[in-house]
Amino acid sequence: MSDFAAAPGDPFGTAQLRDTTLRSWRESPTRLIEDTNVERDLRVGAYRDRLFVELAQNAADAAMAGGAPGRVRVSLVDSELRFANTGAPLDARGVASLASLRASGKTGGTVGRFGVGFAAVRTVSDEPRVLSTSGGVAFSAARTREAAGIDGDVPVLRLPWPAPAEVPAGFDTEVRLPLRDGVDGARLLDELAEDAGDLLLALPWLAEFEVDGRVWTRGADGDVVEIRGPVTKTRWLVHRGDVVWAVPVKDDGTPEPLEEDVLRAPTPTDDGLSLPARLLASVPVEPSRRRVLPGAELTEALERAAKEYVGLVRLLPAEHRFALVPRPGFPKSTVDAKLRDEVLATLSSEPWLSTQDGAEVSGRQARVLDVDVPGLPALLADLVPGLLKGSAPAQSLKAVSAQVIGIEEVLETLTGVAKDPGWWRELYAALAIAVESHALAGERLDGLPVPLSDGRTLPGARGSLLVEGSTELLELLSDVDIPGLRLVHPAASHPLLERLGAKHADARELLNSDQLREAVERSVEDVRSGLDGTTLAGAVLRLIADCGDDAPRWAGALALPGTDTWRRADELVLPASPLLDIFDEEVFEEDGALDVLDEDFAGDWPQSTLEAAGVLDSFAVVVDDEPHEPDHDLPDEEAWWDSLPEPPSTLVAIRDLDLVADDAWPAALRLLAARPGTWHALRTPLGHAAWWIAQYAVLEGAAPNEWRLPDADLAGLYDEIPDVGLNEDLLEIAGVRANLDLSNVDEVADLLDRLADPARTVSPGLATRAYAAVVESGMEPEAPRAVRAADGSVVDDALVLDVPWVAGALEPGQYVVAPEDPERLADLLDLPLASGAPAEVTSEGEYAPWAELPALKLVADQLGIRLPDGGVLVHDPLTVRIEGAEHDVQWWSDDRLHAADTSEGLARAFAWAAGRWPDRHLITALLDDPSPRTLLA
Repeated sequence: MSDFAAAPGDPFGTAQLRDTTLRSWRESPTRLIEDTNVERDLRVGAYRDRLFVELAQNAADAAMAGGAPGRVRVSLVDSELRFANTGAPLDARGVASLASLRASGKTGGTVGRFGVGFAAVRTVSDEPRVLSTSGGVAFSAARTREAAGIDGDVPVLRLPWPAPAEVPAGFDTEVRLPLRDGVDGARLLDELAEDAGDLLLALPWLAEFEVDGRVWTRGADGDVVEIRGPVTKTRWLVHRGDVVWAVPVKDDGTPEPLEEDVLRAPTPTDDGLSLPARLLASVPVEPSRRRVLPGAELTEALERAAKEYVGLVRLLPAEHRFALVPRPGFPKSTVDAKLRDEVLATLSSEPWLSTQDGAEVSGRQARVLDVDVPGLPALLADLVPGLLKGSAPAQSLKAVSAQVIGIEEVLETLTGVAKDPGWWRELYAALAIAVESHALAGERLDGLPVPLSDGRTLPGARGSLLVEGSTELLELLSDVDIPGLRLVHPAASHPLLERLGAKHADARELLNSDQLREAVERSVEDVRSGLDGTTLAGAVLRLIADCGDDAPRWAGALALPGTDTWRRADELVLPASPLLDIFDEEVFEEDGALDVLDEDFAGDWPQSTLEAAGVLDSFAVVVDDEPHEPDHDLPDEEAWWDSLPEPPSTLVAIRDLDLVADDAWPAALRLLAARPGTWHALRTPLGHAAWWIAQYAVLEGAAPNEWRLPDADLAGLYDEIPDVGLNEDLLEIAGVRANLDLSNVDEVADLLDRLADPARTVSPGLATRAYAAVVESGMEPEAPRAVRAADGSVVDDALVLDVPWVAGALEPGQYVVAPEDPERLADLLDLPLASGAPAEVTSEGEYAPWAELPALKLVADQLGIRLPDGGVLVHDPLTVRIEGAEHDVQWWSDDRLHAADTSEGLARAFAWAAGRWPDRHLITALLDDPSPRTLLA
């Protein structure tokens, strides 16, 4: 109901309103001045730029009153700005409110509070009109001055006049504003176009806003309000309670926090805000609606608004909620400072943060990593209570009292944690991304735990080994326990560990590691003490296989299963090895030197790999590039070492020769010759293998060096080797004699014993060669019981012939011939030298100078021999007493040279004196027949 009586043509009673106002001006001239000043203040102050906000509020109120979402159309027609809207039409109360600068006709839940906002039209027009389906009303500066009877400035909105109701089709009300000169209507429309979307968001009863043909619409889907404009659309996530909080979101729901805004009550005020979201709240404001009114009511309103802020935050997915934490910075206003503090306090105390275990906690209960490592929080869910889900911004969350955890604290938490290796690899993968992006310095991960293959955890990657190799190898190493060998568990291996100090180790590096060697060398002891050797055996064999079946010598100590127990690999023989038929049966008895490798185990590995580990299929070769002493477990090694003129520069030998059965040596030798390694070892000069076989092998009941080859000129000293199915080359290499080469003192002693054996028939020449071989050997055997004389007989006592003239005075059975170094032979045989035997010339002789012997002068001339100085005592006959008996001899030498007066005697004496001893027989012949035919024949 209107408070004013309506006259025909004046449905809103404007005449009475004018009369009342004019009367008040006449009765109190100061009232006119007051109204004029108030309207001027509103026009140039409070509502100077709020034209469309105020009109939009009135349109929203009308739509709410009409009970249907409203539409607004704004246009410019002949310099007249028109603002049409749907909703409840204008009524008398509304007209009274329009005509009052101090009272409002709005009630209930309408947006406005004072109704004076219509004064904003005065900023652009002196002749505003409001036309509605229920009637129209006009205001006019000129008519007001005329009615008031004054010139100059007047309060235009105090005197309304009826106006024809010319409302455009489809609308219920239209405000028409003829623009004053100087007002740019097009610019006004553009300004409105910029604010249209915000107005639709702030005024929920408005559904459409059209500005000069450009249309904006408002739609809602749950908590999302979508504002569609002619070019773009804007989506807002909205939480409604006592206040409205809204934040722009993308189509996928990702928030786009505001950089700055103003408090809206619910239309914009001048109080700036720096919160990420927009606040629309009924707070106490000044009549101008530009500023809030400070006081207890405002404080309570802001506290309520802050408590509802968390509601907006919870509408967002957990990973996007952090975007609504207010950023640090200077507040935009007093209201902003208070509201920020209250919002942060609410976020600190109310649950809104999602943790890894699915709970929601307040900021004060939350824990957040100081670095953004995607994927890391999920891995730490059960280790760090309250750890936030997703990539939580630590610096922002400090503002809501969240506890920021440094990566160092995480490492402390991880220390001692039992997790499967795959979990650790995921952890390293997450940390690696942060390190590579420089979000996290690698130095901060020095204490990062590393699971090892033996089940231990290493506090830091430095010193650990990243295994490279086949999948089978990695699986084997994952179960092996090698103290001191820090093998990263294969399932946890990751490149990050190398960056943190771990080293890559391929199969060869692992195989040559000191720790593995120690484990292998004690493996037999470990197994016999009750430990399982299967994993270590498998790992080492796999390493050997990955190294191309190349293994260090100590791999032979690896414990492997035998027939009855575990043995060293180099004490085991393959189940199908030919050695089983060559070695003595006792070798394979319990506690014997060797055992047979378990057949099932042997079937799991290539034969080449088992052999590389030391398991025997044939004889094993021992190689040492720097031998210093006899410590290679070779039979009689020290004796062989002592027999050498000097230590070998490289030792190449064959082990286990002493295990061959006596009757299996032909087969053993054939096996040795069939394998390149053993064949080379057999042929090594001064090598142990040939030395030992020659003395200790058995061929037809005797050592090889006790036999001779069929073609060897050693008959009498050595028997011919029977047919044992071996060719001569192999027999010779095995030590069967082709000559009198002597390699050790035992062979020298054996030869001397054979020479002293009267049962043997030895030719004089062979005996002489044999004694020469004894001298050349350089060995020091014991003196023999007897010797072989020059005539081939065996005697207990004899002289060692060291000068040729004594031979003419003795029987061949009285002396031993020594072609070289007779003093050395006499010492070895413990016999006197012939030159030391007591002897004297008993016959008289006549001295003759060489130059006075014509026959000798002729011979010397024929042979081109210079006559020596001096001469010779010529005897006829020449008699010498030696060994207690007198003997006629051809020549002799003591202090002087003696010769029998014969061609033979003179020739020998002359040849000795002239230094032409090898020509003695030619000289003899020429003395008997000095013709050229003798010389030439």
